[in-house]
Amino acid sequence: MSEQIKHARLTRMIHMGLALAVTLQMLGSLLIEIFEDTQTGKDILLYHQYIGLVAFVLILLFWLIVMIRNIGTDPALLFPWVAKARRAMIWAELKTHYATLKSRQIPSFDPHSPLAPAVHGLGLLLILAMAGSGTIYYFINTGDPDAGGLVGVVMFIHTTLANLVWVYLFAHAGFAVLHHYLKDMDLREMWSLKK
Repeated sequence: MSEQIKHARLTRMIHMGLALAVTLQMLGSLLIEIFEDTQTGKDILLYHQYIGLVAFVLILLFWLIVMIRNIGTDPALLFPWVAKARRAMIWAELKTHYATLKSRQIPSFDPHSPLAPAVHGLGLLLILAMAGSGTIYYFINTGDPDAGGLVGVVMFIHTTLANLVWVYLFAHAGFAVLHHYLKDMDLREMWSLKK
């Protein structure tokens, strides 16, 4: 098993809360569609809104922790897109992963690779945009999700990003579980409340 970055307990707690909130939100959105125009659907929507507000607070806390923490991934690695050298490192890693996959092997997990933190950074931006647009909608909605103007724009952004969140959720969790079972990493490092 490769050496893993040990995140601070607060980072792990916020990550757990955010993962739970996002998962509940995504599952709730499916139920809202199933029970649309019923009292059950309205009740689920209410919970969806409240959990969404909690998710927004959690993602803001996560961003704050990322910016001020001493332990964990360097924020510059989460957003390497502005530095030519970092983009080149990501491109080189993608080529290596492609060659590994082409030889019918699974690329091993490297906690110091440039690709994983870059994908996490995109995930943080995605969840911030999703929770942020939902929070804005909560405060400006007119009761009609099909309304035009700013309400319509915010709801369009929110529902469009939902598909990307599904992809990120499955990919992020899927790769974590895959590498856990390949013994490249131990999920208990991120999902433990111990010091």
